[in-house]
Amino acid sequence: MLTLAAALAGSGGGVLSPAGPVGKAEYTILLNSLAIMLAIVIPTMLTVIVFAWWFRAGNTRATYRPEWAYSGRLELLVWSIPSLVILFLGGVIWIGSHRLDPATPLRSARRPLQVQVISLDWKWLFIYPEQHIASINQLVAPVGVPLHFSLTSASVMNVFFVPQLGSMIYTMNGVVTQLHLQADRPGDFFGESAQFSGDGFPDMRFTLRAVPQQSFADWVNTTRSSGAMLDRARYIALMEPSTNVRPATFGQVEEGLFEAIVSQRIPPAPGPGNPPATQTASLAGSY
Repeated sequence: MLTLAAALAGSGGGVLSPAGPVGKAEYTILLNSLAIMLAIVIPTMLTVIVFAWWFRAGNTRATYRPEWAYSGRLELLVWSIPSLVILFLGGVIWIGSHRLDPATPLRSARRPLQVQVISLDWKWLFIYPEQHIASINQLVAPVGVPLHFSLTSASVMNVFFVPQLGSMIYTMNGVVTQLHLQADRPGDFFGESAQFSGDGFPDMRFTLRAVPQQSFADWVNTTRSSGAMLDRARYIALMEPSTNVRPATFGQVEEGLFEAIVSQRIPPAPGPGNPPATQTASLAGSY
């Protein structure tokens, strides 16, 4: 119990502190699964203690039956309990998996914000196709608005994950995966790569900033007026492996850039086998 309490106390900002409908639903599934499993684990542990005490050497009332071989009733009892647990767990997971399918849009009266995500070595590129802007290692979104992510990879397979908002999803070169999330309250939420992808993997992190609608509109206007142009040439430069890339923004995005990446009209990145770029800091600062 002390270990569990310590783990829960240090879990702020993770999956045990959900900040969106998907994260909250997954949190509920986690607790339900834990309760179902404890329903068999706790009685089993107590039974072990009771059996050890009852069949101790000094208890003359305990009956020793060396000729015992089989009991249909005991077999039924032994197999029925884990079978029921599996059925309950399977039902919870089956319902939750379909209800929380990453490609299923969230129910909302608000129109989703479209975000195109490209996992690079070792950084994240976010393109807002309707706002015609982009950002590196920083994702800004309005509170209470569904987020529709279309994700791909510039090179190797990767995993996009914002623990407090919910489901992780794979990114693959030449393939588009779909994910729907939402932030229900303002805040900065930690995002990361959840699959090892080379030497720069530990630094492949980003921040999802959930802000009020007006603040998001102000950020879009500021980005449009101050950011550089993200065209094919600048994207190819971004494809080079680099670490510790500071957040940056682009005020304009070349039309059809995401589609060109997915269709591989822009060839895939060289991959994590190449050494990280040494000019990371100066390159990031020039966007």
